[in-house]
Amino acid sequence: MDWFKREKKVSKVSDEQRHVRTEGLWIKCDSCRQIIWRKDLEETLQCCPKCGFHFRIDAATRLRYLFDDGQYEEFDRELSSTDPLGFVDAKPYSQRLAATQAALGMKDAVISARGKLNGRRVNICSLELKFIGGSMGSVMGEKITRAIERSLADRDPLVIVSASGGARMQEGAVSLMQLAKISCQLMRLDQARVPFISVLTDPTTGGTTASFAMLGDLNIAEPGALIGFAGPRVIEQTIRQKLPEGFQRSEFVLQHGFLDAVVTRAEMKQFIARSLDFFCA
Repeated sequence: MDWFKREKKVSKVSDEQRHVRTEGLWIKCDSCRQIIWRKDLEETLQCCPKCGFHFRIDAATRLRYLFDDGQYEEFDRELSSTDPLGFVDAKPYSQRLAATQAALGMKDAVISARGKLNGRRVNICSLELKFIGGSMGSVMGEKITRAIERSLADRDPLVIVSASGGARMQEGAVSLMQLAKISCQLMRLDQARVPFISVLTDPTTGGTTASFAMLGDLNIAEPGALIGFAGPRVIEQTIRQKLPEGFQRSEFVLQHGFLDAVVTRAEMKQFIARSLDFFCA
């Protein structure tokens, strides 16, 4: 009779444990609202397999997609801002900077690297949006300037992949001076007839757009990227008018003559390679 009375041991899995096991396996597309298996997304270079929406990716991932075998040499990794103004808003800029550096494992909002793209050696600077909005401060200006100087010295083409909210307000005029600093160096690159290709991703705004992002020998963008100086909300509030559908998106900007091409992420590497074949012929 004891056999009939014996209780079966049933493993109970809490709702919290179930959540942990499935967390991060699925993601919702911001465009078509479909639920996507994350591994499917990785196979399509972080683009929705249903509607083609381009998810934002980090700077290091961008470099792996562009360089042959994802291999590259990084430069100026240890450059870090000295907080020239001693700026304080909700908290001191020095604390904000330190917290972001610890969270992301990088010193500033750009990775400067050199490697092979379809067998051709190139310098690529890739901006990191998660680092204080990919904002351009003194360190970004210096790292991009040094990348340009390397391109000048070795006559290697330069590619800059932008993802930025603009100049870094915590560094004030020091940040704004980087617009002129980088632009002057790009003029030297142009005079030396060394190609510079600018790739604009979502978003590319503010001082970044007002300087190097729009100074390429070829300016290309990913589909649906927000590109402009002031944001659409600010413009609507200023002019008190409703903006056209798709205003400041890649396709709209291309139609109005500010871009040379809109290229999907899957085709970006080959498009850049063919463009460099043309420029370097």
